Amino acid sequence: MKLWLKRKTVNYKKSKSYLFSTAYHTMIDYIRKNERITSMEGNEHFAPSTYENYSDLKEVLDFALQQLPDIQKSVILLRDYEGYSYKEIGDITNLSEAQVKVYIYRARLFLKKYIVSPEYVI
Repeated sequence: MKLWLKRKTVNYKKSKSYLFSTAYHTMIDYIRKNERITSMEGNEHFAPSTYENYSDLKEVLDFALQQLPDIQKSVILLRDYEGYSYKEIGDITNLSEAQVKVYIYRARLFLKKYIVSPEYVI
């Protein structure tokens, strides 16, 4: 329909590419429009309950944090939980920025290894 309406402006040799481009853009517009429209009916089957999705990851993380040396535990909590910058953490703990970065790196590395190790988690 769009090609027919623009038949006088579209070159005959480019009509095939015009059709594909127009179809593609029309499809994208249709998909975007339907993504914005959300229907609430039928969603009760997909609504996850809190109990079904319970994850004890927080408990594992808390236990793993207890395994860290005090200084690493302090800097990781200040950075990741409290959101302080490296400079602010250095001022609070009387460490240089480089030392803070090293301690945070080591703590994150330990936590990562701890979380993925089944012998510690189970």
